Amino acid sequence: MEERLQKLLSAAGVCSRRASENYILAGRVTIDGIPAQLGQRADPERNDIRVDGRPLTVRPSMVYLMLNKPRGYVTTLSDEQGRPTVAQLVADAGARVYPVGRLDLDSEGLLLLTNDGALTQHLLHPSHEVSKTYHVSVFGPVKGAAEKLTAIRDLRGEAIRPAKVAVLWQGERTAEYAITIHEGKNRQIRRMCARCDLKVKRLRRVREHTLELGDLPLGKWRPLTETEIASLKAP
Repeated sequence: MEERLQKLLSAAGVCSRRASENYILAGRVTIDGIPAQLGQRADPERNDIRVDGRPLTVRPSMVYLMLNKPRGYVTTLSDEQGRPTVAQLVADAGARVYPVGRLDLDSEGLLLLTNDGALTQHLLHPSHEVSKTYHVSVFGPVKGAAEKLTAIRDLRGEAIRPAKVAVLWQGERTAEYAITIHEGKNRQIRRMCARCDLKVKRLRRVREHTLELGDLPLGKWRPLTETEIASLKAP
């Protein structure tokens, strides 16, 4: 997409927009080998833009999205089996973004997507202990199950940290729990429930770190606020 040259130089970190005018007037900027003019527009994907003979590298704008992922969508950008992907749900975001972590095919709820690789590594690194809260509807022997779920310390020899489990409501054979974990073991909550002979009817992530799903409609996305982005990047 074409942008004013001053904006492109500023976005690339070459100089401020005001200083870029001096660069252009001094003949230090060329577009396709021709000295640029003040007010000229260019597309860094189609035009060869150079400053002092060096190609201009434009840093992409960082995009941060929250998606309410529905069931039946895989958390990948493409799928060999032709299943629907979360990439299809954010195709109108105006940028190529990548999921931070995963939600399995049958799970739904909060999914963060971004093109900020540094933030992705920050959030996924085990040392940061990012908490995730899920609302889980189950069927089975629910009496005393919350305590059993909290007591689990390993899954088939794989050590896990204790989960925090709160009962949202409970009947004779059905219940809904709020389960908070700090790890991202494969299908961890489903495996925990199976360990307690509970069948998961619905699993929905409602919170991740400082982000809350709120009333975002199923299948829809929204950009994060500046406050939300800052809280994610905080040490």
